[in-house]
Amino acid sequence: MSGYLRRLATTGAAYTAASILSKVIAVALLPLYTRYLTPEDYGAAEILFAAVVTASIIVRFGLIEAILRFYYLPDEDPERVVSSTFAGLFWLSTLGALIALPFAGPLSELLLDPSELPPDVSGPGLVRIAIGGLWVLTMWEFMLTLFRLEERARAYFLTTLLNVCAAIALTVVLVVGLDEGARGLLLGSYATGAAFVLVLIVLQRRRLSLWFDPALLRRLFRFGLPTMPAEVSLYGLNFVDRLIIVRSLGLREAGLYSLGVKFAQAVNVLVRGFQLAWPPLAYSIRDDGEARRVYAVVVTLFVAGCAWVVAGMWLLSRWIVRALAAPKFFDSFEVIGLISTAVTLYALYLVLVVILGRTGRTELNLPAAIGALVVNVILNLVLVPPLGIVGAGLALVASYLVVLGLMYAFTQRLFPVPYEWGRLLRVVLTVAALVGLAELLVATEGAAGLLLRVALFAAYPLVLLATGFFSDEERGWLARLRHPGAVMAGLASLRAQPPAVDGRIPEAYEVERMDEDLRT
Repeated sequence: MSGYLRRLATTGAAYTAASILSKVIAVALLPLYTRYLTPEDYGAAEILFAAVVTASIIVRFGLIEAILRFYYLPDEDPERVVSSTFAGLFWLSTLGALIALPFAGPLSELLLDPSELPPDVSGPGLVRIAIGGLWVLTMWEFMLTLFRLEERARAYFLTTLLNVCAAIALTVVLVVGLDEGARGLLLGSYATGAAFVLVLIVLQRRRLSLWFDPALLRRLFRFGLPTMPAEVSLYGLNFVDRLIIVRSLGLREAGLYSLGVKFAQAVNVLVRGFQLAWPPLAYSIRDDGEARRVYAVVVTLFVAGCAWVVAGMWLLSRWIVRALAAPKFFDSFEVIGLISTAVTLYALYLVLVVILGRTGRTELNLPAAIGALVVNVILNLVLVPPLGIVGAGLALVASYLVVLGLMYAFTQRLFPVPYEWGRLLRVVLTVAALVGLAELLVATEGAAGLLLRVALFAAYPLVLLATGFFSDEERGWLARLRHPGAVMAGLASLRAQPPAVDGRIPEAYEVERMDEDLRT
C-alpha cells in the first residue's frame, strides 16, 4: 500500500503543480495582456476558447474516459488500446475540424459580434484558428494522458512547463510586439500546442497508428459515449452565458465577464488538490456506515475551506482587479465573488459525482446536468439584459444550485449521507455576515478599506471557532498540524484499503483543465 501512496503522491503532485503553475503564470501576465488588449479582444478570444472546449468534448465521444479504464483491464492489450484510441481521436478531431471549416463565416456570426471587432480583424479568421485549436486540444489531452497512464510524472510536468513557457513567449510577441489582439491570444496558445503535439507524436510513434481495431473501438465507444451528453450539458454552463452576453451586451461585456472568471479560478487551487485526493479516499472506505460518516464530515470541512477563499474573493475583488488588470477592465470585479461561489458549488457537484459513483448509477448525471443547463439558459436570457454580467453570475450560481439539488436528491435516495446541516449553516452565515458587513460599512477603495477587509477575511476562522463550529476531535486535528508526520500517518491509515468502486472525474472537468493548461 505504501508503494501505491507514493505513486499517487508523485503523479498527483506533478498533475496539480503543472495546472497551478499555468494559472499562476496566467494571472501574473494579466497586467501585461490587459494593457495591450481591449475588452472586446479578450471577450472574442475567450468565447472561442470555450467553444473549442465544448466541441472537443463532442468530437471525442468519451474516448479519453474509455482509455483511462480499458488500459488497465486484464483482458485488453494496453498497446492496442493506445493505438486504437489515438486513431479514433485523430480521425474524429480531423473530421470535425474539416466539417467546421467551411462554416467559419456563419460560426463567427453566431459566436462573435463582427461589428465590435477592429476593422483589421476577421471574425471568420479567428474562428478558423479556433477550429485548428479543436484538433490541437483533443490530441494534446491524449498525448498527456499517455504520461498519466504510465505514471511518468516528471515527463508530464516538464512537457506542460515547456509548453507554458513557449506559449507565453509567442503570445507576448504576438499581443505586445505585433499588436495582434485576439488573434495573438489564439495563435499563441494553439500554434505552440500544435508544435508540442507533433513532437510528442514523433516521440511516441512506435505506439501510435492511424488504423484502429473496429471491435475494440466499438467497446471503447460503448463505455465512453454515454458520458458525453452529460459532460457537454455541464460544460455548457460555462459557454452559454458568454454566448448570451455577446448577443445581448456585446464583446466588451463578454471580455469583462471572462476576466472575472479568470480571477475566480483562484478557488481551483484548493479544489484541484482535493479532487485528486477525494476519489481514492472515498472509494477506499468499504463499510457503508463509516463511509456515510466520513463523507458528511469531509463535505463540511471542504465547504468551510472553500468558503474562506470565496469570502476573500468577495471582500478583495476590487483590489485584485486594480492590481492585476488595466483600468478598462475594472468592472470585471462585479462578478468575481459570484463566480467564485459557482466554482465552489461545481466542486461540491464533483463530490456528489463520486458518491453517485459508489452506487454505480452514474447515468443520473445526465438529467441533473440538463436541468441545470435549461435553468442557466432561461435565467441568462432573463437576467443578462437588465443586470449585465452580474445577471450572468447570478444565473451561473442558480444553475449550480439546481444541479446540486438534483444530485443531492439522487444520492440521498440511493446512498443517504447524514450531512451536518447545522455546521454548514454556520459557514454560510459567517461568510454572509463578513461580506455584508464589509459592503455596508467598509470603504471600497484606499488603504484603510483594504486593511479592514483583510482583517475581516482573517477573522473568518476565528468566527467559526467562536460559534462552536469545530468539534473536539477537529480541535485536536488543528493542534496536531504542528506535527506533520502524525498527520501523514493518519492519512495513510485512512487509505489503508484499495478502492472498492471504480470512479472517475468527469471529462468536462478534465478537458477544461487541459484547455487552461494549454493556453496558460
